[in-house]
Amino acid sequence: MVGLRLRCVSCVSGSAAGRSSGTVTRVSESAVTAIVGHDIEVVTLAEVAERLGVPRTRVSQMIKQGQLLGVREDDRWLVPTAFLSADGVVKGLPGTIQVLRDGGYADGEILRWLFTDDESLPGMPIDALRSDRGREVKRRAQAMAF
Repeated sequence: MVGLRLRCVSCVSGSAAGRSSGTVTRVSESAVTAIVGHDIEVVTLAEVAERLGVPRTRVSQMIKQGQLLGVREDDRWLVPTAFLSADGVVKGLPGTIQVLRDGGYADGEILRWLFTDDESLPGMPIDALRSDRGREVKRRAQAMAF
């Protein structure tokens, strides 16, 4: 029985924002293994709100509107830290999410795709977005959506 382990950056009290505490939060196999399939670092909505300088309710709204994606674990949402940059949400992520949603992809499928290696990029689409290669990622997303 292999489960996905998510590293929760904000799960230990006293950890500084943006610094990994080393605490690993285990998410149930059925909830996440089918989504990503490997370790990723995540933060809670409260931590996202703090990093972005917005209320927690705004982060929830961003998830509903497709500007961010998150994974629900019991009574809280976890957001991959890879979706956040020093300036806010990674440039190109909201547009990529929207293209894939418009193409009929569910949020879990989008999350899996963003964290799956793509030899043509090379690397994962989220890494390409973070390195300002959003145009390439969006092209692939558009091709997948049709």
